[in-house]
Amino acid sequence: MNAIQPITVGFIGLGNMGSGMTRNLQLAGFSLVVNDIRRESAVELLAGGARWADTPAEVAASSDVVITMLPTPRHVDAVLHGPRGILAGLADGGTWIDMSTSVPEVADRVRSENAARGLRILDAPVSGMSVGAASGMLQIFVGGDADDVARLRPVFEAMGDPERILHVGAAGAGYAVKLMINQLWFSHLVATAEVLSIGVKAGVDLEVLRQSLIASPANSNFVQNDVLSILDHGDYDEGFAIALACKDLGLSVDLARSVGVPAELSGLVEQIYRRAKAQYGDRAGEMMPVKLYEDLTGIPLRREPSPAAEHASSEVFA
Repeated sequence: MNAIQPITVGFIGLGNMGSGMTRNLQLAGFSLVVNDIRRESAVELLAGGARWADTPAEVAASSDVVITMLPTPRHVDAVLHGPRGILAGLADGGTWIDMSTSVPEVADRVRSENAARGLRILDAPVSGMSVGAASGMLQIFVGGDADDVARLRPVFEAMGDPERILHVGAAGAGYAVKLMINQLWFSHLVATAEVLSIGVKAGVDLEVLRQSLIASPANSNFVQNDVLSILDHGDYDEGFAIALACKDLGLSVDLARSVGVPAELSGLVEQIYRRAKAQYGDRAGEMMPVKLYEDLTGIPLRREPSPAAEHASSEVFA
């Protein structure tokens, strides 16, 4: 399979992530059949030659591969089942790729209830936010059969960085890896907000403190890069709503529970995020827990503009 063959990709979910992913699939030469709860989200794609399908079943019946990119496991489950669902239109032996941040149970149910149909199912959640989706440079973590991953690699490469499309294991491994990445990133954010706020309140210059952390064993990509959106721009990343971050944290804690591993720290981070959501609203940015600490201390975490800071900041947003 490659982009010059007459393969049709069905895509359900044209939100912040799906809109960029589908544009890149289209640019790579794939024919598209699309569906979303908002038809207006498909206007640009339809102008470029994509076809609209009124139901997920119609998407599946008209496509060689069906991709879902949806907010929650509940949404994924809803588009799969019933007379209008993907499974009603997907041919025996057909392929479904779930690129949502989800949990194995949804796909496992499909496998168990359709064992005789020979369906090819992969979980392939992504990292890189809407910027990566728009640029076609997402990280993609694929769980499933190795032959299927190789067969579908051109599809993944149309949406992601070829060097960071990783086959991470059997079915369900992609979901697990993505949840653990999110969990660790959110934990880095809370820990960094706490450390910077304490240090600044104690009288240390913010940038001196950050550079000291960078020079120490406590350095992290978050301290070195990701936090700059706040320190330089006061940008708490509204491109990913805190309500979705809370959803991901809940899924991570649920996964820990399902495999019998205590998750005390993860549970605390989840509660801090839920406090920020309650205080600032569902649509606030995913980095708003930093503002909890800023409001508590009365000190915004902002560094003084400098040529070096501007250069570093431009690297983050490149």
